[in-house]
Amino acid sequence: MKKKFAYLQLYSRIRQNIIDKVYPYGSRLPSKRTLAEQSGVSVITVEHAYNILCDEGYAEARERSGYFVIYREKDCLPVVQTDIRVSAPTVQRHSTDHTFPFTVFAKTMRRVLSDYGDRILIKSPNDGCRELREAIAAYLARSRGIMVQSSQVFIGSGAEYLYSLAVRLFGRDRIFALEDPSYEQIKSVYLSNGVQCDMLKMGPDGIRSEALRRTRATVLHVTPFDSYPSAVTASASKRREYITWARERNGFIVEDDFASEFSPSTKSEDTLFSLAPDGPVIYMNTFSKTIAPSIRVGYMVLPECLLENYRQKTGFYSCTVPTFEQYVLAEFINSGDFERHINRVRRNIRRQRGKSQKEVCR
Repeated sequence: MKKKFAYLQLYSRIRQNIIDKVYPYGSRLPSKRTLAEQSGVSVITVEHAYNILCDEGYAEARERSGYFVIYREKDCLPVVQTDIRVSAPTVQRHSTDHTFPFTVFAKTMRRVLSDYGDRILIKSPNDGCRELREAIAAYLARSRGIMVQSSQVFIGSGAEYLYSLAVRLFGRDRIFALEDPSYEQIKSVYLSNGVQCDMLKMGPDGIRSEALRRTRATVLHVTPFDSYPSAVTASASKRREYITWARERNGFIVEDDFASEFSPSTKSEDTLFSLAPDGPVIYMNTFSKTIAPSIRVGYMVLPECLLENYRQKTGFYSCTVPTFEQYVLAEFINSGDFERHINRVRRNIRRQRGKSQKEVCR
């Protein structure tokens, strides 16, 4: 594991101090110059760390006043929230704007055909091919702060298929709570599997606290980053609130992380799974957005506490993704092409956002 950059080390330390209430809600963080002198780093490094804290909702910059803590436990300090109303979708859940380079795609497919030979004709293990599960586990550790074994990773043909596996795991007698508004396919899949759904109104930083307290659901399906179609990203406080909600009612969270790899921030968004690695979170993601909409391959990461239960209830299902496609995806990740593509797209997003901000300021 490569060493963290100085700004990420500083960010992690300040974030933990905020969570531990060393810097309580409303308090002023040290000035950039003071913190730079105390930490032995440059002012630019401190500014970079502070900007990430602001992006994630731990702090905010106030003109000529400095940086102030805005993180707090919502269940202890409730705030008034307004509904999010979406008149018409302004973004697409599956966009072709960030499609993986076709030349790299074709080259990798040829290499897999040559290197793997007739292995591509062998039936995949039920959980998915070992090569892909190991590649995903290593990638999640490098890029998302999710530290898991490959045995916790399961491969399936897209998000909708993974939703149905969640129903089989938890059972139809549980109530599933969903964001309102949310991607319509989520509710459709759950309803078609005989699950009762409770729609929880969204506020500007995630599901409203009063809706979370009211619901009788014990499974919460959320898209913490850039939820479709509201485009709401859950704040740091809200993410902790979701985890607290699940723990207090012995429930679980299905984290649908379809978009956060293309965050404009220089640091990847914190996942709920990384915030509670041994807790009540199932992490789901697909390659439909990061590579191409035609790649109907997704993966699910389970906490260790659910592994035995999952294998008993769904372990006999065959993997629904062809072996060849799994080897190709494993090669994308292991070669570095996948992360280079993601980093290139994120740089373009930051560049476009910078241009837009300059236009507004003119």
